[in-house]
Amino acid sequence: MTPRERFLAALERRPLPGRVPHFELVFYLTMEAFGKVHPSQRTYKQWKQMSETERQLHRDEMAQLYAQTAERFGQDAVMLHPNPSDDDELFRLIDNVNERTGRSVALVMHGDATYGIPDGERMTEFSMRLYEEPDAMKAEAAARVERALKKGERIKAHGGLDGFALCSDYCLNTGPFLRPAMFAEFVAPYLKQLVAGYREQGFYVIKHTDGNIMPILDQLLDANPHALHSLDPQAGVDMAEMVRLAAGKVCLIGNVNCGLLDTGTEEECVESARYALKHGMKAPGYVFSTSNCIYTGMRLSRYELILDVLRKEGVRPDPATVR
Repeated sequence: MTPRERFLAALERRPLPGRVPHFELVFYLTMEAFGKVHPSQRTYKQWKQMSETERQLHRDEMAQLYAQTAERFGQDAVMLHPNPSDDDELFRLIDNVNERTGRSVALVMHGDATYGIPDGERMTEFSMRLYEEPDAMKAEAAARVERALKKGERIKAHGGLDGFALCSDYCLNTGPFLRPAMFAEFVAPYLKQLVAGYREQGFYVIKHTDGNIMPILDQLLDANPHALHSLDPQAGVDMAEMVRLAAGKVCLIGNVNCGLLDTGTEEECVESARYALKHGMKAPGYVFSTSNCIYTGMRLSRYELILDVLRKEGVRPDPATVR
């Protein structure tokens, strides 16, 4: 099986012998690994000033970085961050990466349209509108989903993308930003509609949110995504408990503690990776991943450390060879 086939099989919760699939929401350390700035960290102002020759070099360099990242670090799927993000440039990027990888790596991109935790400048206004203008907020939520699904139709018509990672964050370390009853009113129905729409279009859907998801886990599962990410251990989300509660309903992605990769000891990093693997491999659908992403400032050596754990300990036996 190709890396893409293995990743999609995991999302479908089909048991897989061999190495557990691997995915990261973002790999930002392209400067340290390849001497190139990550595609998402380049400015639109620079793009507008480029000649067409420069733009084509920019397109090729972005696509090459995604392909190199997947190959060097054994990533079975790559999340694209189109820059610029208009349809024409997105389609060029999809085609360019697929050409460089031989369509052997799964491609996903951000596709959420649901309300997440607002930033500090909008938090008060957002919260007040939920109470003072609930009908208007619901109408806006529905319109956002409709726009996202229309874009999904355009991407489907072009082809080459496998799915979406829905990256609206719902939760803090202490729990969801909206209490479960409000989440059920303003987010869950629209998340369910979005997931169903993407599924109908033929896409795979990964729902990402950091934080303590346990108070709304039932609502996330009811939305029927193929996978949940990031299973945040810093917020008390335990992989063993997630396997018990959700392994029969959804693929599990994440749980390797990002905070420890940054500030912990090497021993703590290894132990976190081992814990996620030990319990995650009990689920029919499981993908090895950190609990957020490989972010700017993290030491590349720490990422390579947990990948070494994956290579040595993240291998399921082939049932045909077990007597």
